[in-house]
Amino acid sequence: MAITCSSFRTRIPNHFRPRPISFFPTKPLFSFSFKAFSSQTSASTPKDEIPARIGFLGLGIMGSPMAQNLIKAGCDVTVWNRTKSKCDPLTSLGAKYKSSPKEVAASCDVTFAMLADPESAVDVACGEHGAARGLSPGKGYVDVSTVDGATSKLICTHIKATGALFLEAPVSGSKKPAEDGELIFLTAGDRSLFEMVSPLLDIMGKSSFFLGDVGNGAAMKLVVNMIMGSMMASFSEGLLLTEKVGLDASVLVEVVSQGAISAPMFSIKGPSMVQSLYPTAFPLKHQQKDLRLALGLAESVSQPTPIAAAANELYKVAKSRGLSDHDFSAVIEALKVKFQNQSKE
Repeated sequence: MAITCSSFRTRIPNHFRPRPISFFPTKPLFSFSFKAFSSQTSASTPKDEIPARIGFLGLGIMGSPMAQNLIKAGCDVTVWNRTKSKCDPLTSLGAKYKSSPKEVAASCDVTFAMLADPESAVDVACGEHGAARGLSPGKGYVDVSTVDGATSKLICTHIKATGALFLEAPVSGSKKPAEDGELIFLTAGDRSLFEMVSPLLDIMGKSSFFLGDVGNGAAMKLVVNMIMGSMMASFSEGLLLTEKVGLDASVLVEVVSQGAISAPMFSIKGPSMVQSLYPTAFPLKHQQKDLRLALGLAESVSQPTPIAAAANELYKVAKSRGLSDHDFSAVIEALKVKFQNQSKE
């Protein structure tokens, strides 16, 4: 179903942004910027509605830098992670720690969650010690994990049953954008919660889109990552073909960077791929998971996606080669295996 109404907010460059303003004299300062809608404009969030206590669940490659940016901006942040030691860098910066998602949600006005997969997202939100058990009317839950629409709607149902508000807000961007506060949020759900947390999204990201009903944000993120995974597979083929015909793959990276198909992903990852180095910014296992979910989404609406399906098979081969925790650019190794086998025949 087409989305007939969406909203877009983008962060004003730093040199145009106002100085941080304290809305809570007894709380840490919030550093935020003004945003504008492309299609709709809403009144600014009232001062007394901006959440003072922020929870953050899941401190992996993405969650940790996102939470750090909130802390560095002066927010009052409480954290939780399955592996408690991952909370230590955050608590050393001033974050509080709670021993369960339930306790975090109970002690905070708004709780963010960044989990690795749908199963983890459901468990952390809806499990025995999940966040839903600590929520109540007036609180909010923002799931920034990448999950399928059905999972997001399931989590939404549990959250809303407590009287709390729910917003799905998967992010476009990997480790470096998370560290730099340059993520893109693809949100859907309770519009009032979107307005309430916009200053916080602004700290962690450069723009945010409100896409309507729950499930739309999840669908948009899966489409984005489906395209990204397919692009990386094709780029890998190009690098290997360049070398196969006796050309310099580094030159290909430069040529591509100056042409119509230029993309930051190619310029950033190309040089290390040429050296067979894959420092993890976005784990390959997560890219394959997202392709799997995107293919399921396409199947549900009878949309053929043969290119994405072929790319998914390559990522599965790469996983079988023990590359799950490497960056998703390591998919090139799956093609190297194919070429090596062909050379032996």
